[in-house]
Parts: sequence; structure tokens; C-alpha cells
Amino acid sequence: MTTDTFGTTAVPGTVGGSRPRKQIDGKQIDGRRRARRRLRLVAIAFVLPALLLLGALVVYPVLFSVGRSFFDASGTRFVGAENYSEMFRDPATLKAIRNSTIWVVVAPTLLTALGLILAVLVEKVRWATAFKLLLFMPMAVSFLAAGIIFRLAYEEDPDKGVVNAAVVGVHDSFQDTSSYPTARAREGQGLTRSADGSYSADGAASPGSTVNLGFVGVLPEEIPAGAKEALPGATQQAERDELRGVVYLDFVPGGGGKQGAVDRAESGLPQMRVEALLDGRAVATATTAADGSFRLQDLAPGSYILRLPVENFTEPYEGVSWLGPALVTPAIIGAYLWIWTGFAMVLIGAGLSALPRDTLEAARMDGATEWQVFRKITVPLLAPVLTVVFVTLVINVMKVFDLVYIIAPGPVQEDATVLATQMWLVSFGGGNNQGLGSALGVLLLLLVIPAMVFNVRRFRRSQS
Repeated sequence: MTTDTFGTTAVPGTVGGSRPRKQIDGKQIDGRRRARRRLRLVAIAFVLPALLLLGALVVYPVLFSVGRSFFDASGTRFVGAENYSEMFRDPATLKAIRNSTIWVVVAPTLLTALGLILAVLVEKVRWATAFKLLLFMPMAVSFLAAGIIFRLAYEEDPDKGVVNAAVVGVHDSFQDTSSYPTARAREGQGLTRSADGSYSADGAASPGSTVNLGFVGVLPEEIPAGAKEALPGATQQAERDELRGVVYLDFVPGGGGKQGAVDRAESGLPQMRVEALLDGRAVATATTAADGSFRLQDLAPGSYILRLPVENFTEPYEGVSWLGPALVTPAIIGAYLWIWTGFAMVLIGAGLSALPRDTLEAARMDGATEWQVFRKITVPLLAPVLTVVFVTLVINVMKVFDLVYIIAPGPVQEDATVLATQMWLVSFGGGNNQGLGSALGVLLLLLVIPAMVFNVRRFRRSQS
């Protein structure tokens, strides 16, 4: 192949042995264009199913919801922005917005903090992998199953709810429970109940006398196993400087006996606290024995009023009403923390493992304490990871539905409702107003979009 002086290239098989350069370049460009076109068509062919699926499952529902939000409940009459104005006038919706705000502020903050603390501590644990696996396991549990688990765990009855069982166990370890919560004095037998729940004798007693105090309403299972017959204690004589008596169950099993008198087969009530009051002040205290008898000793001459304090009759501590109106939202957030703490810990742990170790070691060699290293070096270096975790959790809590709907009982459903549950309740859960429900959905979308855009932009910056 040769080149002549006029800038043409000699090509075999052509007239004169040459072909213009422009003609050759044009054919090469056309070939490249055809190749690009073919590649573009192949790419479109591969992406098209995903685009169709995305359009059917995301784009179309969004556009339909936006359009539906401008119509009334029946979907036949155009109402403009009336649904949006109604949304902010509805007390239930305002409560849902308030609860969603609590979720957005509290849950991601606690999760990010817990994830950071656990990620740092796990590095110092010998079985770190097993510990991470244990904390991450709740992520494998669906929100439906987790909601059922915590609905049972939060039961108010300590015999059913494990949380209240633990709370009652701790409470009873530090404070004694009452012996006879259902006991009440028999009417007309000389005992009067005070406003604070205690019982006092109607008449005064002097040292050297015996006073018998009869009660009813005590369930058989409430009588201690070591209780004995009350009659022996009632027959004892008091010394000159003491008051004696017996606190007993004024009831004979099977019937019979005389009201107000200690009969054979009537049980004493042990572990009852009895006080002797002089001028309204307790000067002596005793606890009843197995047969219900008591002795108030070393009493000076005078007139004393016998009193049985309210501690003998208070209801046993039943724990906390976790699913009541006041605590239902914090209780559900606690269930959410149980599920997502492992997720935050693993992501932050991955960022922690990528930190430059020489920087941390240099700070320690310069005399920095572990707290100073954590606060001034570890946390600032982990700031991008912490931000991504926080924003991701914000997006997630805005959409929370399952836990709220399952854990919150029906009577307090409105107290725990968030935007997602309110949208469902208004549309399908009895409200049957899909226009207002669509407006709520659009509001939720508008709240989520900024966080999504922030996360995507931050991800792109980290990739560049």
C-alpha cells in the first residue's frame, strides 16, 4: 500500500489504486455508530423488564395516589386540595404526625448510639463474631413475628408477660408485698376502714386487756401454709403492761360458728402488722404469729387504739402497663431497637475496621485516654458512616407499620398510630376514605424523598 502526493491511499482493487481518506473515515464512523446502536438496543432489552416492573410497582402507584388524593372518598368528585387541608384538621392525623416525629427523633438516634457503642466494645471481646451474630439474629425475624413476640412480652399480667414478670420480681426483692389484699373487716364488729385503707378499732383498749379482730374475704390461697387455729391465741391472758389479741378469719369452713367470736376451726391470720396508737402516734408494733395472736408489750397506763396499717391490705404490685396510652409508643420503639441494633452495629463496625490504626495508636502513645480517643478521633472519622446509618434508619422508621399495628391493642391504637398506620386505617381500616388515605401517602412520600436524596448523593460522593 502506497500514498501519493495528493493525500490519497492506494488500495488494491480500486481504479487508479487509491481511495479518498474521507470516504474510508465515513464508513468507519458509520460502523461505530451501528455498533453503538446495537449495544444500546441490547442494553434496553435487558433493562426493559426491570423498567416495566419498576413502573408497574412504583411509578404507577405513586402517580395514581397523587391523582386519587384530589378526589373524594368515592373517587367520583374532584375536591382539589380539600383532602390535604382535612388531613391537618383531623386530630388522629395530627397525633400520627406527632408520633412519627417522636419515632424519627428517638429511634434512629438511639440505634446509632447503641450501634456505635457496641461496635467499639465488640472489638475488645474475644468472641466478637459470635456476639455480632447474636445481636444480628433479630434481623432474620419478620416484623410480624417480632410484633407478636413483643405483644406477648408486654402483657400486663406478670404470669403471662415476661417484661412485667421481671419488673415485679425486682420490685418484690426490695419491697415486701401485702399479705391479705382482699381482706375486709366484718361489718358491725368494731373495725372501721380509714381513708388511707388501714383499719382501726372503734373503741380504745387499756393494757391488760385482750382484743380480737375478725376479718372476712380472705381467699384460701392467701392464707399462709403455716397458719394455725386462732382459738388458742384468743384464750391467752394479757399482762398488766401489755395488750393481747388475735387477728383471725371470722369464717368456719363448711358453715357454722358465731360472727364476731373466735370459734374452733377458724384460722388465725399470721404476718399481720398491728400498731398501738396513743394520741394518734404509734407507740408499739407487733406482728401476728401463726395462730394470729399478737402482743404489744411495755405499754404505760392509758387508752390505746389498735390499728392495722394499710400495708397489710394493699394490692400486690402488678407491674407496668406497657401497652397503655402513656407508654405504648416507647414500648414499640423498644421492640424496634431489638430488631435493628444488630444492623447498626454491623455497619458501624465495618466502618470502624477501616479506620487508620496508626492514628489511633499515635494518639494513645501521646497519652490520650480511651475516652479521648473515642470522642476526638474515632467518632469524627466515623462521621460519614454514622450519617449514612442515621439517615437510612430515618427512612425506615418513617415507613414503620407492622410493629405499631400488631403490638398496640385496639383501645390504644390511636395513641400509638403513625403516618403509615393512619394511612391504612383511613383507607381500609374502617374509614373507607381512600382520597384522604392517598393524601397521607403523598405526605409520607414527600417526607421520605429528602432523606433518600441525601443518602444517594452522599453515596455518590463516597464513590467518586
